[in-house]
Amino acid sequence: MQRTLKVADRAKVSAFEVMNILDRVAQLRAAGRDVISLCAGEPSDGAPSAVSQRAAQIHADGLPLTYTPALGIRELREAIATHYKRWYDIEVSADNVAVTTGSSGAFLLMFLSAFNAGDKVALARPGYPAYANILRTLGVEVIELNAGPESRYQPTVELLEAAQLEHGELDGLMLASPANPTGTMASGEELEALTTWCKDQGVRLISDEIYHGIDYPEAGTDTRRSVSAWELDTDTVVISSFSKYWGMTGWRLGWALVPNDMLATVDALAGNVALCAPAPAQYAALAAFTDDAYLEAEVRVAEFARTRAAVLNSIDRLGWGEYAPADGAFYLYADVGSKLGSHANSAAYCAALLEAEGVAIVPGNDFDHVKGDTHVRLSFAAGYESVTEAIERIVRFQGDA
Repeated sequence: MQRTLKVADRAKVSAFEVMNILDRVAQLRAAGRDVISLCAGEPSDGAPSAVSQRAAQIHADGLPLTYTPALGIRELREAIATHYKRWYDIEVSADNVAVTTGSSGAFLLMFLSAFNAGDKVALARPGYPAYANILRTLGVEVIELNAGPESRYQPTVELLEAAQLEHGELDGLMLASPANPTGTMASGEELEALTTWCKDQGVRLISDEIYHGIDYPEAGTDTRRSVSAWELDTDTVVISSFSKYWGMTGWRLGWALVPNDMLATVDALAGNVALCAPAPAQYAALAAFTDDAYLEAEVRVAEFARTRAAVLNSIDRLGWGEYAPADGAFYLYADVGSKLGSHANSAAYCAALLEAEGVAIVPGNDFDHVKGDTHVRLSFAAGYESVTEAIERIVRFQGDA
């Protein structure tokens, strides 16, 4: 008897709802509808001018775009190390920098290198779904921490200790600060407490820092940039990207700071998994570390701050409930339970909003399978005019619902 072909159980992960919504946005726009998409975490202005100009020059000069070393061209690894001196005043060796195919490529490499099948890795819920999905495909047991408003949606030592009592010893902690979807950040003191606990417990901390540089200190508070876990413990893994602060989403270029004990493994895996990150993006990204590119990015962050203020000032008009503080990144994560009306859940609410008013936002079940049915995520990366117009449409939709 012929055996039936199968699909691996580990590959059966949930689809990311935002991608389905973006497909519908494209369909509506193709049909002539005016749609404002506040779905994706994608800055609308694209790469800094210096990066785009450098990319054009690379092609004009006919630079041979062959395979690069598995962990990236040396010049870019050195530039990233210098960036850590500029932003965090810490010394990072270029040898510890691994250039990857986006931060997504870094997650896969780091998870493969750090954890065995059957290991237990904790992460906050709500959170970015790809963390759990990738870990589960690798046979890792994901321990969800119910991180609600009382902990500002961030993991805490208390939550970790409770998780160990219930599930046994943890092997890893996945931390995101600023986080997606909430935008909340762990303070320097909170991050220090987490890194200390992880070190004491033999837990590998992986810190997603792709939104660093996009933060909104309140008046009268410390204006220092986000704290990097590498400042506190070089046994942590730090993951970052050119996608958010520099607006280079489609260039598919990220990086990781790799602890010494993982370097050989990461290097070997990188060559096997992807050979190297995209060569044109690597050479062009050198221009991201020029003064002009930093200045252009800072102008964009100021615009994010302006748009964020408009969103937060509209909460009362929207009538939404509990919402995350949005310390950084460019998201608002909020409870819309009181505004669902006849809609069964936030997914139905978002679908109806898109069809009726041409505004696309993401239901919370992408980020929280327990409480997400009453929550939504709104991205304000699309720009002030688009976001403020979308708010007017949402208010109208809720009034008509």
